Amino acid sequence: MYVVQSIVEVPLEKTEEVIGLYRNRSRLVDRANGFQGFQLWQNEQKPGELTVHMQWETKEHYVAWVTSDDFKRIHELEKKYPDQELASIKPRVNRYEVVAE
Repeated sequence: MYVVQSIVEVPLEKTEEVIGLYRNRSRLVDRANGFQGFQLWQNEQKPGELTVHMQWETKEHYVAWVTSDDFKRIHELEKKYPDQELASIKPRVNRYEVVAE
């Protein structure tokens, strides 16, 4: 299994807006080969810290997704988001190979 986490720091007053965006996400990734799951996590101690947690069968499946036309389309839309403060937030991305269960 391969896990990717994207962590963003969102202004507190915009946290619910961002959570709403993820609740209403396009779900294109859900159809990607090797995709296993998506969750959005909110840090209890720092509510403005949100983590996108995605699980993949393999690293190769993830790489195929990030090089796909659907991935590019989704991320081009994010750049055009009307709230430029939110659109300019850059996530910290961590990638993990699951080595024991």
